[in-house]
This record gives sequence, C-alpha cells and structure tokens, in this order.
Amino acid sequence: MQRVCFLLKVRRDRIAEYRERHAAVWPEMCAALSATGWHNYSLFLRDDGLLVGYLETPDFEAARSAMEATDVNARWQAEMTPLFETLDGARPDEAMKPLTEVFHLA
Repeated sequence: MQRVCFLLKVRRDRIAEYRERHAAVWPEMCAALSATGWHNYSLFLRDDGLLVGYLETPDFEAARSAMEATDVNARWQAEMTPLFETLDGARPDEAMKPLTEVFHLA
C-alpha cells in the first residue's frame, strides 16, 4: 500500500467555507473516492490555510486518474478550486504533489 501525503493552501478568506464544505462532503464523492482506491484519506487544515492531505492507495496515479474520470469529481473540483491559493491554473486534485517520505515507524 502506498502512503501519500501532499500540501495545498486554502485562501485565508475562504477557510470557514472550506471547513463547512468538508463537514458535509457529498455522499457520491465519498463513494467515488472509495471506489477508485482512495483509502484512509484524511485532510488536516491549519488556521493559516495550510492543508495537509494523507491517503493510502495501491497506486496513487491510478487512483487519481480513475477519480478524474468521474463526473462527481469534475463538479467537486469546480466548486473547490476558488477556495485555494497558487494553483497556477490547475484544479486542486491536479496540484497534489506527493511529498517524499523520509521516515515511517510501523
């Protein structure tokens, strides 16, 4: 199982909205994530907007590609994109750049 961690930045003026939306993630979005290989997926948000994401998956690129092919993901990304800083024209799911793991205690 591949462990993936990534960072993104939520705009400070949209943090409350980001929290609200993630308190009620669409059931079809959750189902699509599970079906496409996103397991043990967590998001952590710091008060300044730093977002840390973590998930486990057999193959991150395959999971990301499968999710990208879903209609629900297109709708979710369209709504979430304005909440983020510095995406350089990418959607949030495209801007996820996995960090290099340097230590793991099992």
